[in-house]
Amino acid sequence: MVANTVPFPVPARRPRPLPRLRRAASRSTAPRPAAPQNTAFRPWSSCLGTLRQWERWIGLGFAAGGVVMVPWMFVLARALPSSTQVSNWSMAWVGLDALIAAGLLGTGILLSRRDPRHGLTAAATGALLTMDAWFDVLTSAPGAERALAVAMAAGLELPLACACAVLAVRALRPAPASVQPTGIEDGQPAPAKPTETDEITPAATNA
Repeated sequence: MVANTVPFPVPARRPRPLPRLRRAASRSTAPRPAAPQNTAFRPWSSCLGTLRQWERWIGLGFAAGGVVMVPWMFVLARALPSSTQVSNWSMAWVGLDALIAAGLLGTGILLSRRDPRHGLTAAATGALLTMDAWFDVLTSAPGAERALAVAMAAGLELPLACACAVLAVRALRPAPASVQPTGIEDGQPAPAKPTETDEITPAATNA
């Protein structure tokens, strides 16, 4: 019996698959595609930047307008008559009272909801109440009508205006800065808390 001397073909070895940990590491280190940037707010940000650049000039313009109003008041005091007849007198007072009512209503609703925007409506309402008391007293006829106007101004309109001013100041004041924990200086981040993987147990060290 003749032995078969032809060698059997040996199959080629296939590369072993990488462990799961290596695959996870290779996936984590792969660069991720950059997220698309939202360009919808770029026009608004540019407008805000331009407005901040012009804030100083706008403030100077408002201040100049206040200074110009001082000589204009002297011109009006010398030119306007002390008494005159006007039309739509009743509609002027009704419109002013409607604005005051809207301001009180809006301030009350926002204050009940603890909305900080109630300071804006309170400031506007306080200014309207002060203006109402001023014109009501000065335009009333001497006698009982003048006494009623002074009583309403001192007992109702001016106290409401002061209350609105207090609400506006309390709502518009800056919020207090958050208290940082002791041992941390300004500009330095707080130390990160150790996680479970960072902790070393005695059993792991002995192993």
